[in-house]
Amino acid sequence: MVQSTLNVPTHQFDAAQAVFEAPFRVSSHDSTTTPNQSPLKVDFLNAGERDPKWQATLPVPNPTRAFWTDSSPDANPLAREGSTGELTEEADVCIVGSGITGVSAAWHLGRFLDERKDGKDRKKVKAVILEARDFCSGATGRNGGHLTPSVFLDFQRRSSLYNTSEVVKAYQLENYTADALVSFLEQQKLGDEVDLVEGGHITLFVTPEEEESAIGDYEAALEAGMGEMLKEKGIAWIGREEMEETYGASFPGVKFKSHNVWPLKLVTQLYKHTKSKFARSIDLVLHTHTPVTYIKPQEKTVSAKSNTTSSNSTPVKRYSVVTPRGPLQCNAIIHATNAYASYLLPHLAGPGGVVPTRGQVVAVRAKVGEEELGGRNSWDGNEGFEYWFPRPVRPAKKGGDTAGEGVEEEEKEKPLIILGGGREVTGPGFEFYETDDSGVNEEVGEVLGGFLPGLFPGKYERGGVEMEWTGIMGYTRTGDPFVGTVFDPALNKEENEERWGGQYVAAGYTGHGMPRGYACAEVVAGMVAAELTGEEWAAPRWLPEHYLTTTRGSDGL
Repeated sequence: MVQSTLNVPTHQFDAAQAVFEAPFRVSSHDSTTTPNQSPLKVDFLNAGERDPKWQATLPVPNPTRAFWTDSSPDANPLAREGSTGELTEEADVCIVGSGITGVSAAWHLGRFLDERKDGKDRKKVKAVILEARDFCSGATGRNGGHLTPSVFLDFQRRSSLYNTSEVVKAYQLENYTADALVSFLEQQKLGDEVDLVEGGHITLFVTPEEEESAIGDYEAALEAGMGEMLKEKGIAWIGREEMEETYGASFPGVKFKSHNVWPLKLVTQLYKHTKSKFARSIDLVLHTHTPVTYIKPQEKTVSAKSNTTSSNSTPVKRYSVVTPRGPLQCNAIIHATNAYASYLLPHLAGPGGVVPTRGQVVAVRAKVGEEELGGRNSWDGNEGFEYWFPRPVRPAKKGGDTAGEGVEEEEKEKPLIILGGGREVTGPGFEFYETDDSGVNEEVGEVLGGFLPGLFPGKYERGGVEMEWTGIMGYTRTGDPFVGTVFDPALNKEENEERWGGQYVAAGYTGHGMPRGYACAEVVAGMVAAELTGEEWAAPRWLPEHYLTTTRGSDGL
């Protein structure tokens, strides 16, 4: 049998991580200025002024066409929802971003408020989602389509940063997210609608060091008391010979239960469900193509006649959310912008915050059928730099289907593979601090076109890319997101409340947003619901304390 070959460099995790280790310091700033005025000042030692690319831009208006958003005319029915006509002028809650985090936040907020209503005549909450481009056109609409939680990999690295209880909670959160989303889809009978597939996931160990590290992670997880969860996930170690015989790759690996999904369709269903199921408690409005350019704190009260503050004045909303279409007034803001978080929250710029990182994905056709590929497993390998899965094969429709127009009927039986990765060939930059997803990196594209043919000899043709696109992820120094109240470490508690009170954030998933965004959105939605109802917020049992913004320093730790 022909042996697997790799066309990408290995052992690149540490080299990529070095981007976050440069010495720096963050100064105080005036965050009321617009982002274009560069209010944040971050200095490398002996490097003078900060590199302006540290602070994120707005999303570019002309992103590449992704399979999830552009492979069929009806792929994104909410694409331009609320982009014309009158802009909502006032709301209780403003959510910036319409991906998995933003829409999940709206869904959870509706659920929390509905539970608290309990027959009581509470005022309906007005919530608005603002999106810079088409609906769900950021990382969620441009990712690899995996709904794969971390099960035990990376346990040892995490243990070097946090205590065992905190590390275990990080895995609990991801598995809670995946289980909750699958349960929602099954209860609503939406599995087919969003192409939900339970095919399992295989991590390939392309170097002996990867395998050794994985075994160490597994043993450490068992010792930490995660045995029951690992059992539920059906952990199965696959030796090189079995992998070669069953799947065609000459590397060992490990398999566990997992799913993949059409991410945009999942988020669309969450939005629709919020509008219908929780209509008595939340009035949800979506405005696409409405970028937020900055957020201005309002005077606490304004006189109804003179527009000046007075003891007999009329209360106004806490913030003015400024967009090119006009301002929107609101009291609470949820930042669900992930990679772009530092555009509106400049203290999250730089290595200690959320670093925009461009990922690249291709859709390629297998040369063989699903059975010969070994089923519908999703995969990753090479320290997670590459990830892929076969789209479910559907009966062919005359005149084309979502796999693309003009493909011969017999070819429809050969799965379309969604493959992402290739960043390791772009070192030492690794596509960090890149917010432009209007184009592709040709070197990365070339590598992706040859990756699967080398790994699975005879099962793929070199090249043969049917679609290729990029998307912007949000990476952090620890790999963990920032979740909770907006908090600037350069300010004290009182100053943070004065400047950022009523604002919340969930961002920085480090390419792992699908199994984390829903749960992190639940956290911030719970905080907002508690504020609206005057109740005390209680942290979910699965929430790692180190995710919370108030526990993080200016270095991101």
